[in-house]
Amino acid sequence: MKAAYDFHMHSCLSPCGDEDMTPNNMVNMALLCELDIIAITDHSSCGNCRAAMRAGERAGLAVVPGMELTTAEEAHILCLFPGIDAAEEFDRYVYARLMDVKNDPAIFGRQLYLNENDEIVGEEPRLLTTATEIGVYDVQQLCLSHGGVAIPAHLNKSSYSILSSMGFVAPDMGFTTFEITATCRPELLTREHPELAGAHFIKDSDAHFLGQIGTAQSTLELPELTAQAVVDHFRALL
Repeated sequence: MKAAYDFHMHSCLSPCGDEDMTPNNMVNMALLCELDIIAITDHSSCGNCRAAMRAGERAGLAVVPGMELTTAEEAHILCLFPGIDAAEEFDRYVYARLMDVKNDPAIFGRQLYLNENDEIVGEEPRLLTTATEIGVYDVQQLCLSHGGVAIPAHLNKSSYSILSSMGFVAPDMGFTTFEITATCRPELLTREHPELAGAHFIKDSDAHFLGQIGTAQSTLELPELTAQAVVDHFRALL
């Protein structure tokens, strides 16, 4: 089936995410945008994924648990998982390797943990947007070992992408699918970076506000609307 997706959006757990980006608000806005499946990808945390998945179950929308990991090189990588247990195990691994920098909500914004009823159940004290100790060359294998898959985020952006931080993409990084922005033309990007020949590309919103959800208007052929099907699709391309 052809599924309309958005695999990159931030809840209010990301300090840069608007506080209206609650599990239920995100799910219902995605439905208004006629999306079939979404992923919650907060900075270096899967802390609001369980709540979003429960909200999605009630509303009839498939939600993939994920994370936008910041590598040691300060490149952003989307990490998608087939289930919440795998995602939360990965979360614990990453948190132990996140820089121990205290968040200042007045500067960066609050980092809110919510339940499936959009009630605040906690606030993350450590700044989630800092780099981790995990290197670009290690992310894919790490995700695979947790049952997931890794996709470099916004590859064509001038900051926090593999190309902006490294200047190139190497085969031994292990990536075959890359996220690009909605207006990026992959043929032009490939012309500039021949090492991307044969690569697969997806387009997401990277939403930080409700009004940004679904703006990429992308579809993917999936056998079913589940997180497992999404992960299986991208793993089959490796």
